[in-house]
Amino acid sequence: MSTQLSVIKPHGSPQESHPDEELRRLVRGDSVHRTLYTDPSIFDKEMIRVFGGTWTYVAHESQIPNRDDFFTTQLGVRPIIVTRDSRGQINALLNRCTHRGSTVCREPSGSAKRFQCPYHAWTFANDGRLESVPWPKGYGSNFTYDAYRLGALPRVESYRQFIFATFNMDLPPLAEHLGPATEYLDAWLDRYPTGNVIVRSSAQKMMYRANWKLSYDNAADGYHPAFSHRSLLKVASRYGDDRDMQYFAKRPDDGPLYVKYLGNGHTVVDQRPGMKEGYWKWIRPFPGMEAFEASLRKRYGDAEAERFLDMGPGAGLNLNIFPNLLIIGNHLQIVEPLTVDSTALSWYGTTIEGVPDDINTMRMRMQEDFPAFGEPDDLANFEEAQRGMVIPEMEWIDISRGAGTGAEKTDHQGVVTGPVTHEHHIRGYFQEWAKLMTGATTGWSESRGNAE
Repeated sequence: MSTQLSVIKPHGSPQESHPDEELRRLVRGDSVHRTLYTDPSIFDKEMIRVFGGTWTYVAHESQIPNRDDFFTTQLGVRPIIVTRDSRGQINALLNRCTHRGSTVCREPSGSAKRFQCPYHAWTFANDGRLESVPWPKGYGSNFTYDAYRLGALPRVESYRQFIFATFNMDLPPLAEHLGPATEYLDAWLDRYPTGNVIVRSSAQKMMYRANWKLSYDNAADGYHPAFSHRSLLKVASRYGDDRDMQYFAKRPDDGPLYVKYLGNGHTVVDQRPGMKEGYWKWIRPFPGMEAFEASLRKRYGDAEAERFLDMGPGAGLNLNIFPNLLIIGNHLQIVEPLTVDSTALSWYGTTIEGVPDDINTMRMRMQEDFPAFGEPDDLANFEEAQRGMVIPEMEWIDISRGAGTGAEKTDHQGVVTGPVTHEHHIRGYFQEWAKLMTGATTGWSESRGNAE
């Protein structure tokens, strides 16, 4: 048996049912075909060519801080184990026994030098090597342990402790692939004393009955908050017009906010120009905030307390790393496709080091806000959009807002900037989607990938 990883294409596979040329016709400059959200064969191909063919986020290094730590997650629909092995090397292993296909690790996280498949007790080291097989003589003299090591993503890289993996050997290095998105990720992290966040709390899990791309469409959408999040804006308006998201309520394109397409599928909504008098004074109220603030001012004085308080709210950025990492406020939201019309979302709160404990307590209180009071609005929209998209007589999804207005500008890096309600971010990422899906990236081949 060989450990070469390849994609088998039987009769009726995505490759046959949607040739590349047909897929190209499904993405226009100002619209995309509804089947991109509804066709199971397109979804199957996305799991290979998008989630396997680009740098995809898999974990944060703080989730595996020590040697022998592991964290289980998904890469598309593939179950994987992210490990820091006994030598300190980070690996992304396919969570599938090379014997009969069962998962070898069934815990969400922990510490383990090896993983033993519960089915037949094949045992693997945390770097993927097969270490033991019960009664190996039954396999004959040609059996070799090296041939049965766990599958693995052949490329794993980190940028500022964010771990990404890919099967695509021809992609540029991760930092180059992130490109202008690094400016915004750096800005998010450099607010903190150590320049890092810690992702060790349990995730808040959600599911919705719709396609995964609806989350990504919405991630940089400044058009919907005034309508979809009306109840949240109404609550905040009791405290004035300068609180979080209030600037979306009245003619947002006339204000200073903007949305950018950053290239390679990445997008950002920059809300910082709409924030007045610092981050702390911009947030919506939450229970206990007055007591937090008074306690900090008493202990540290006004200047130091205000420095700490401004580390509590998010940085005013919605940064989206294609295809599955959304940085929202202080959260990491991970998009986890399940089927063509079902998706899981994992919201991970973050803490920081070098600040009083009260600051991290306050961050957690604020991180309860949007997932509880804003995200349900979005999930309802996604499900209703999925219901509407199944209508066969209405084929196209419009993504034209802003096109031809002259309000969008492209810089020397190819970054497109426009008013916050424009949809150039969607048009941009679908061009990247089309490149990946049609093999038009830097030599991507479905037969690539090696477990060694």
